[in-house]
Amino acid sequence: MTNTVQNKGKNVWFLYFAWLVSVIATMGSLYFSEVKGFIPCDLCWFQRIFMYPLVLILGIGTFQSDISVKKFVLPLSLIGGTISVFHYLEQKALGFGGIRPCVSGVPCSSEYINWLGFITIPFLALTAFTLITISMLVLYSKQSRKK
Repeated sequence: MTNTVQNKGKNVWFLYFAWLVSVIATMGSLYFSEVKGFIPCDLCWFQRIFMYPLVLILGIGTFQSDISVKKFVLPLSLIGGTISVFHYLEQKALGFGGIRPCVSGVPCSSEYINWLGFITIPFLALTAFTLITISMLVLYSKQSRKK
């Protein structure tokens, strides 16, 4: 086995980890809405729009050992993470209380869960997007060092 194939095999673990995180995040969001009956707000829907495709993209990349999917994954995870930060600030920061991104249905400032006083659903989404982003950045840095 050549050194390039060995390195590619090691890099697949970062894809696998990111894929596992995206699966857990997707299953968690479906659990909260379908089992617990929590109605997603507008910002939750936008976060889902950026998380759900990651399951397929990272899954295909992982099982084909194709680290080039990082160029599709990184923009989705960065945009989704940005929405999560905004949503979390809407819930927790007083200054964001006046901004109303949600105009229909459940208000974005509502907190279905509040574990340990700071862990909310947007915080969980932010954690997932952050872990996926870090995994993709590690892949970028490993690829840059080889050149």
